[in-house]
Amino acid sequence: MGQHTAVERIDLGYFVRPAAEAGTEHPRVEPVLAYLVRHEAGLLLFDTGLGAGDPEAEAHYRPRRKDLVAALAARGVTPDDIDIVVNCHLHFDHCGANPLLAGRPVLVQRGELATARAGGYTIDALVDFPGARYEELDGEAEVWPGVRVVPTPGHTAGHQSLVVSGSEGTTVLAGQAYDFASQFASDEMARRARAEGAGEFEGRYRPWLDRLAELEPSRVLFAHDRSVWEGRMPAPR
Repeated sequence: MGQHTAVERIDLGYFVRPAAEAGTEHPRVEPVLAYLVRHEAGLLLFDTGLGAGDPEAEAHYRPRRKDLVAALAARGVTPDDIDIVVNCHLHFDHCGANPLLAGRPVLVQRGELATARAGGYTIDALVDFPGARYEELDGEAEVWPGVRVVPTPGHTAGHQSLVVSGSEGTTVLAGQAYDFASQFASDEMARRARAEGAGEFEGRYRPWLDRLAELEPSRVLFAHDRSVWEGRMPAPR
């Protein structure tokens, strides 16, 4: 199972997070990364990049976009080849090209979609567009053999990650569950310390890390950080 599964990173541009929002002295430039999953059952796209249509967001984040169609073409893929879309959440920098994929099922947590539709959350035209087709999830779901959606709330209440298993191990596409690989690594060390009996660390890391550990990932990839976490997550006790 999953012998021919592969994950490919797609660079879809960047935005500039203001210093006050980043909590840093200077503005921080952050990449916008999506992932193409090649599976025996088809092609899955995890996130679709930066959306347009909100002048306030343009001025605030100064985004620079790379065209999704061109990025896919560089990999021998067209939008029509994509079978399933999974968004980690529905902020405009993760679902921006969803309208280009009208008719494809978009897997999203039910609560995330409800929040997005309530307004004041994202660019509305990126949520309900002609041909939008959602498959609403309530928790975990197996997409294809070896490909599983796992809720990872924090950045938003409805945030989700994708766990992809293949012959070369298991990869977590963590989206914005963490902004940086280093943040994930810090929490994972706290979880590891607890798993190895070094102390009580329940309040020091996000509880869904225990669920990810059960799936034995060997690497974790992020939406706004090109760094990759690699290692082994010891199973929770």
